[in-house]
Amino acid sequence: MTGGQAIAATPATDTGTGRDAILRAARRAFTQRPYAEVTIRGIAADAGVSPSLVVKHFGRKEELFNTVADFGPAAAELFDAPLDVLGRHLVVTLVTRRRALQSDPLLRVVFSLGNQDERSLLRDRFQEQVTDALTARLPGEDRALRAELLAGHLLGLGATLSLHREGAGASATPERIADLYAPALQRLITGNT
Repeated sequence: MTGGQAIAATPATDTGTGRDAILRAARRAFTQRPYAEVTIRGIAADAGVSPSLVVKHFGRKEELFNTVADFGPAAAELFDAPLDVLGRHLVVTLVTRRRALQSDPLLRVVFSLGNQDERSLLRDRFQEQVTDALTARLPGEDRALRAELLAGHLLGLGATLSLHREGAGASATPERIADLYAPALQRLITGNT
């Protein structure tokens, strides 16, 4: 298993190839079971595709795991806004992406907490590609602390939306959710108390 491989970004939408279904199934598998117990055949069955299609899109199990463990494309999309509007952008982008892809771009890291096998790569990549990248963008003192708190807020938002799939958040627009949630994020971004 190599953690430093360059990983290509996945397309934002599935073009009817089953790629998104495979990624969702792989995310579930790798975050819920040890790496050695996960099989291409099992991921294919969960995704409703053939094992050969999984191999066609991702190659070996190691390459599929490395794709799942890559938060870089999601972080690039989430952080692609000027600092003065980044809080709102984070919320709108997270909610919109969750709805479009039917999965959260960051939340899979939570399921890896407490595990000591290859899934620790998820935590390491999250730290590097999300928390550290955010720290580098923030101004002022306590940047690392504020970045960790921001990451926690984003994970909390994802967990809340997952927990209340049929709740009020499901019918609220991403903009309305941002109206309520983004001000706290923006205070952490600017460092204003």
